Amino acid sequence: MSQTAHIPSHRKPRRSASKLALRAGVAGGVLGTIAVAGAAGPANAEPVTETIEMPTLGSLDADLASAVSASAEASQQEALDLSLQAQQDASIQKAAQDAKKAKAEADRKAAAAKAEAERAEKARVEAQERASRTAARTALSASSSGSTADSGSQVATGSAAAIVAFARAQVGDAYVSGGTGPNSWDCSGLVQAAYAQAGIDLPRVSSSQSSMGTSVSLSNLQPGDILYWGSRSGSYHVAIYVGGGNYVGAQNPSTGVVERSLDWDTPSGAVRIL
Repeated sequence: MSQTAHIPSHRKPRRSASKLALRAGVAGGVLGTIAVAGAAGPANAEPVTETIEMPTLGSLDADLASAVSASAEASQQEALDLSLQAQQDASIQKAAQDAKKAKAEADRKAAAAKAEAERAEKARVEAQERASRTAARTALSASSSGSTADSGSQVATGSAAAIVAFARAQVGDAYVSGGTGPNSWDCSGLVQAAYAQAGIDLPRVSSSQSSMGTSVSLSNLQPGDILYWGSRSGSYHVAIYVGGGNYVGAQNPSTGVVERSLDWDTPSGAVRIL
């Protein structure tokens, strides 16, 4: 076995050619600068005796590493700042969107509450008006329930009383063509509904209603008789005789349902169904 086979080498590892060239260039540049400065001085200048301490290659490596580390830290800090700014911007945008949604929902609820309050107030007013009208009709019906026909010798009783009371209770309602109640009527719609109170089913139109029952003269009327205008089989208007020389009918859009004297608009004839 060779005596030198296990002897470890004491040679230093070679530096890379690029690092040696860099360091040699730096050192050469510094020495060249000093040489130029010396040559440019006056001829009779005293020789420079001050010793200039040259930077070592080791210190240059340390400075370079420090600069690289500082740059990396700055880049990392900048990236961190940008990330935080982006998060803040996103949070602000989300908060603005949430606030906008909350406001829209609050406005919607406020509008719904206002509409509900308006509906409730309208219903209250309508109910109050309806109750007032019902009370007035009841009072009118009660005051006229004992009225007599013409000379006072006739009083509506039984089915006739129910028909007359219903007709008078509708006084003040509106006239609407084709109306069948409960708050608006046309002439035949009111007569049909009044007779329904007595359990009598009449046809819907005036010409058919005046064709029923038996004809009676205007001088021999009884409460509950149907008055008609026009010919009996071709009447264009009907009403209910309520006694006392008066009738109740849905006249027209201007007057609505009214109680009038026979003299106000004398009918053409009358029929009796009861």
